[in-house]
Amino acid sequence: MAWQPTDTQVLHLTEYQVTEYQVTEHQTARLTLRRANEDDLDDLYSLDDDPRVMRFLNGGTPTPRDVFKAHNFPQFLSAEDNRPGFGFWLAHETDSEKFVGWFSLRGSIETAELGYRLAFWSWGKGYATEGAYRVVERGFDIAGVQRITAQTYEDNVASQSVLTKVGLSLKRRFRLAENDIAASTTTFSASNEVWDGDDLEFELERDRWQRCRTADGSPRESS
Repeated sequence: MAWQPTDTQVLHLTEYQVTEYQVTEHQTARLTLRRANEDDLDDLYSLDDDPRVMRFLNGGTPTPRDVFKAHNFPQFLSAEDNRPGFGFWLAHETDSEKFVGWFSLRGSIETAELGYRLAFWSWGKGYATEGAYRVVERGFDIAGVQRITAQTYEDNVASQSVLTKVGLSLKRRFRLAENDIAASTTTFSASNEVWDGDDLEFELERDRWQRCRTADGSPRESS
């Protein structure tokens, strides 16, 4: 059953936002983003089975299929995450319908976290920036989120570039603790061993987002 707003929540929505409860698909310039279903298991698992994709997430260890199916895959189907502006969105090339990866926004109205994971073949094409920008845009404009954060590893320069292009800026450096690694619902780790390097947290607040948008709704180039 799809997630439904409470009566109190409905009273605080615009007419445009109310229609978003029925939206299961939307498009960017080159991508079609939609909600996940039971038939997406193989595509989603292909990401976590690729050591290149998992390099900066768990050191490059492929996720066992049975673990992914039992513990990771249900997160993509969670009805609770299908609130307007929130949740997981699977991305496909609009022209070829080829699976690209996933994007997500999870959390609360006060603070939500941006996430994404793309197939190796799609790297370097600008898809990460394109999809992440749309998720951030919907987070602020549809969900009314006040602050969006994202995390990446210090050696993952490409991901840091994506976040900067979307409009986020570096907030802090920190070290993940063992319990943080063990608590992840989207990344399998064979060990809870803490890495030597730092993780980086980026953030973008709603007020800054609104100031930085150009007239056509696209982000300005970072200085």
